[in-house]
Amino acid sequence: MGNAISFDTASPRFGLPLLFSGQSQKEVYVNEAHGIVDALLHCAIEDVSDLPPEIPVDGRNWLIGSNPTGEWEGKNGCLACRQAGGWIYIMPKNGLEVFNVKTEQMYFYFDGWRCASQIHEPIGGNIIDVEARFVISQLISALKSLGVVPRV
Repeated sequence: MGNAISFDTASPRFGLPLLFSGQSQKEVYVNEAHGIVDALLHCAIEDVSDLPPEIPVDGRNWLIGSNPTGEWEGKNGCLACRQAGGWIYIMPKNGLEVFNVKTEQMYFYFDGWRCASQIHEPIGGNIIDVEARFVISQLISALKSLGVVPRV
């Protein structure tokens, strides 16, 4: 029989609280873990902002910008998730993806948040390859429809 796996008090990736036998108020830890999982599962953010919304709505997530103020001060780059009338802050880990509802674009975290910039279709030039331009237009359209690059 192999060695038993031992855990600290939280999961290694996102710090989900773990339960122990005989632990009192287990519902507090379970509810906290469910809140974090709920925020991260198919995560969508309203937008990137340095300032919390004036009237926050439970179930909405925001990506905190580089110069946060107010309740978000010191939480640069974290996800701010409104749950049960308060904020849950989640420090991103490499591989995390979120969908920005405002820009309709995917954001990826790998040692910092990344998203593609706008791609413009080719115009002008002395020699115009109509077939190549058609294919480039199709590629740009596909990247926009997948949320890889901004639609605007």
